[in-house]
Amino acid sequence: MQTSIGTFVRALVLSLPLAGARAPAALARAAPEVDLPRESPAARVFQQVGLTDIEVEYGSPAVKGRTIWGGAVPFDKPWSISPNQPTTIRFSRDVQVAGTPLAAGTYRLSAVPGKTEWRLVFDRIADKGRRDAKDGGDSPSVKVRPKPAPAREHLAFLFSEFDEDKATLDLEWAKLRVSIPITTNTTKQVLADIEALDDAWRSYANAARFMLETRKDFDAGLRYADRSLALKDDWYTHWIKAALLAAKHDYRSAVAEGERAYHLGLELGDGFALEPELKRALADWNKRL
Repeated sequence: MQTSIGTFVRALVLSLPLAGARAPAALARAAPEVDLPRESPAARVFQQVGLTDIEVEYGSPAVKGRTIWGGAVPFDKPWSISPNQPTTIRFSRDVQVAGTPLAAGTYRLSAVPGKTEWRLVFDRIADKGRRDAKDGGDSPSVKVRPKPAPAREHLAFLFSEFDEDKATLDLEWAKLRVSIPITTNTTKQVLADIEALDDAWRSYANAARFMLETRKDFDAGLRYADRSLALKDDWYTHWIKAALLAAKHDYRSAVAEGERAYHLGLELGDGFALEPELKRALADWNKRL
């Protein structure tokens, strides 16, 4: 028994690698990995301006004692801004950047820094992260002027000011700031939404009529009619609602809605073409009370 144990121990010792010898591949794969800080940490800034969401994603390199402008970042040459990842900017709605229109979407942002003027280039990115072929290489660009600023070790984007119609997006690094003016179309968008509401009442009214005549779902039709009337007090919707109530044999309520429709229709004058039909319906419903 002792001989067997001694033989086993000697075999185990001989199987171990010598000092300085390469570890087996299986042991090497099992070695733990150490996460180290990135030289250009990922960063993101977001701001809602009126009805428009604006978001910038970028890498944030450090100065580390270097000369940045005219040194690490040469003048008059294309610069990706973020060394280890694309710098992207997303607009949820159409905007103007320094007076240049940009459609809603995501763009890869790059720059050509100059001593007295910068050019910012916006390359449209398709949904899957590829450059949009529609740009055809002729990407929108704007010109802005750099200004001195307090020293900043890490490159950063920030919104220095904003209101419902405009915002200023600043790029700051080292001792320099570039301000990017962004204008939204908030007032135009709100007015468009209001105009859409003017059409929405009719869509709900037509949905109520569809439920009345095709689906025979009178309760659903009444819900659509009420949504329409909440947007506009119109004779047409009152008439449809009256017909829905009559279909449910609620003739008293149908007469009340029908009379409301009739009086609103009379205010239209010559535009009330269906007056005879509504009068006949009211007479029929009154008989059924």
